[in-house]
Amino acid sequence: MSDRRGFLKSLVGAPPARDDAAPDPRLERYSRQLVLPEWSEAAQRRLEAAGVLVVGAGALGSPVATYLAGAGVGRVGIVDGGDVELSNLHRQHLHFTPDLGVPKAHSAASKLRFLNPEIVVEPYHAEFAPAMVEGQDLVVDCTDSFATRYAVNAACCKAGIALVEAGVTGMTGLVMAIRPGHTACYRCAFPHAPADAPSCAEAGILGPAAGVIGSMQALEALKLLAGLPALTDAFAQVDLAALEVLRVAVERRAGCPDCGGA
Repeated sequence: MSDRRGFLKSLVGAPPARDDAAPDPRLERYSRQLVLPEWSEAAQRRLEAAGVLVVGAGALGSPVATYLAGAGVGRVGIVDGGDVELSNLHRQHLHFTPDLGVPKAHSAASKLRFLNPEIVVEPYHAEFAPAMVEGQDLVVDCTDSFATRYAVNAACCKAGIALVEAGVTGMTGLVMAIRPGHTACYRCAFPHAPADAPSCAEAGILGPAAGVIGSMQALEALKLLAGLPALTDAFAQVDLAALEVLRVAVERRAGCPDCGGA
């Protein structure tokens, strides 16, 4: 633990703590992940140096952004062109009733800054544009539109930026981690959007279902950032009604229009 204390002290530029000194608040903030055998000081350094773009500040984006900010990701960008609506509140826990009508990106950013004032949070009240991925270390796609998912996937493949995809409807969801040029991308797994996929407004969704899938998505994002094995070349299909998880293997497609030339 003394080595970890010295590591975090070095990050903030403070002198080494005396044995009788008060606990380092930064050490305390991240202590529960720093003691994990799977974690390391190098992993924490990578998080603090990383920039992550979260596309969508809704049902998936809420748990994703919360856990990334809580874990200490140095810069978190939040992209969402929508405003907070009453029907959002049962599953989008970064937004509260007083936030109705407020841009989701700004509503989410205000909560994340309270959660972790040590990080930089950048809200973008706009629809996703491919140029937004430039300069990012990782992108997490939390949208509910197949068109946007394919656009995000194509942009990340072109820029060579790691990506975590997910989707949730009703009580089912899926999660997939992608390293462009090295593992199968979203279009490799799903070459075409389903013609009859219902929206959340049509199919319904339980708040905890989005929370589970979003938490899994955040976990895969942290694993990619920290250099841990992630759910690549496969996606997890999650049936939350039966509490069953099916891992489906996928392979890169040589002729994939998104990652074929990555």
